[in-house]
Amino acid sequence: MTAGPRIGIFGGAFDPPHIAHIALVQQAIDQLALDQLRVVPTGEAWHKARPLSAAHHRLAMASLAFADLPKVVVDDRETRRAGPSYTIDTLREIKAQNPSAELFLVIGADQARKLTTWHLWQELVQAATICVAERDNSIESGAAFLAPEALKSRFVALKMPLSPVSATALRAQVALGQVVSTLVGESVARYIAQHHLYSNH
Repeated sequence: MTAGPRIGIFGGAFDPPHIAHIALVQQAIDQLALDQLRVVPTGEAWHKARPLSAAHHRLAMASLAFADLPKVVVDDRETRRAGPSYTIDTLREIKAQNPSAELFLVIGADQARKLTTWHLWQELVQAATICVAERDNSIESGAAFLAPEALKSRFVALKMPLSPVSATALRAQVALGQVVSTLVGESVARYIAQHHLYSNH
């Protein structure tokens, strides 16, 4: 029996998407030998303290940011979902649509350290291999993520180069009128400017 497709899932606010996201996606595709990686912008983010930019803007920016990566599909399912959006629901849906697929959930080390607070996290760990991106950054706050002993086989590490880009800092830079095209790419920078995103007026 031939193996099914290897599908990665990378969720996030993507408000805005930036070069560190692109580097992580490329690394995941290469390191995990993925057939496809689905970039899934968050819908109603129950865990975010601040309101996100409108979903159509974040979807458009993600489509621009990942346009040059042929195995990437920007998936809008979470933005179409009513109410709080949970990763386990997304994994269940993708698995139902691709029953033979092997799923890989790509998350950052900071998210991984909070994984046990996620909705139905035990089911999540069984539904997909959890791929944790560890930045080579000795000054990053927090200790390195350690998988629970009983679940170690469900986790793999993605080694990432140091990339101190944060969406929070990017939004602040845009608000100050600073040029961010080297951090988000020309097409996303143009989109931000055209739609006056993150500016204070």
